[in-house]
Amino acid sequence: MIVRGARELLGRYHELGPGDAFVGPIGLSHLKESIFVDLLERGIRCYPSALSQILYRSKTAQALFLNEWMLPHTRVVSRRIELMEAIGEYTRHHISKVITKQNRLHCGHGVCLWTTTETLYSHVGLNEDAYPFVLQPFLPHFVDVRVIVAGDLVEAYTRDNPYNFRKNLSSGGRSEPYELDDEKTALCRDIMRRGKFPYAHIDLHVTDDDQIYLSEIALNGGLKGAKINRSDLDAIKAEILVEMVERDRATSGAES
Repeated sequence: MIVRGARELLGRYHELGPGDAFVGPIGLSHLKESIFVDLLERGIRCYPSALSQILYRSKTAQALFLNEWMLPHTRVVSRRIELMEAIGEYTRHHISKVITKQNRLHCGHGVCLWTTTETLYSHVGLNEDAYPFVLQPFLPHFVDVRVIVAGDLVEAYTRDNPYNFRKNLSSGGRSEPYELDDEKTALCRDIMRRGKFPYAHIDLHVTDDDQIYLSEIALNGGLKGAKINRSDLDAIKAEILVEMVERDRATSGAES
């Protein structure tokens, strides 16, 4: 059985069994992780993968699972003692300015700049609801590159905003096409394999000495600055999922 979309999933939830497939996102944010765990435990395949959908919605999960590609000293802070430990680490490495990323906010709305970790601690000490969040050093100079990968399609463009360190295009920024070399393309593919992303919108930070760091990855994102339009990209993504379902069903049939 192949179930498509959250509405059909809920309607036929208890009919699903091993070898069945669910195609689409789960819109119930308060139950998303629980549903994915249940589906996987029952042998039901998810397209896109459960891992990619969870990473898409959680910056803290990205910072944990994809940490090896991120800026050094990036870490997840989920309670006060972890922030105290981070302050010690950053001080030892002479890191002053830092940024935080609020867990489930997108489009740069949850990104904050702090002059010191102590300033951050003073704020969070009065607001326990701030946890969890991602903490990382502030990178003053870099090229912000948005990469769209969907099958054979690989398109990249830079994003810059002279009025906002977050580089938002939606807040007065500008973009230019960017030529992605083989190394950066391979890095994007490696990140996607680790997170089991069938396609992705990937944000890279490229430093002056050509160091490459992952900022964020998503299943979907803005296309302002891209050559491809939304309808064409969505069609490519849908075809990728169809091919994945058919390939996996053929493989499982051959194995049985």
